[in-house]
Amino acid sequence: MSDQAAGDGDGGPQAGAEWEGRPEPLLATSDADGFRERWQELQTAFVDDPREAVAGAHRLVGELMESLSQTFAREREGLEERWSGGEEPSTEDLRVALQRYRTFFERLLET
Repeated sequence: MSDQAAGDGDGGPQAGAEWEGRPEPLLATSDADGFRERWQELQTAFVDDPREAVAGAHRLVGELMESLSQTFAREREGLEERWSGGEEPSTEDLRVALQRYRTFFERLLET
């Protein structure tokens, strides 16, 4: 798993399970903060231009989904590189990958 996918000390995703009862983040803290800041700007802009705010929200959600997709793709590529090179990923690497997929899946289905 790459440093970026596993966490590189910037407060981003970390290899491992949960801490303090919370699932590990799906995005690096700086990326998540940037998305939150842009969302706040959209909410503020709604007062002056509701239509553009909704269009901007659509674009922002699309960017967020693309970012999440890239995160999972990087992790998958790391595991596949090991497999194709004859190296087997550890059970722990696979457990962490499956756990991240489960967390993401469950978050998408929250009501």
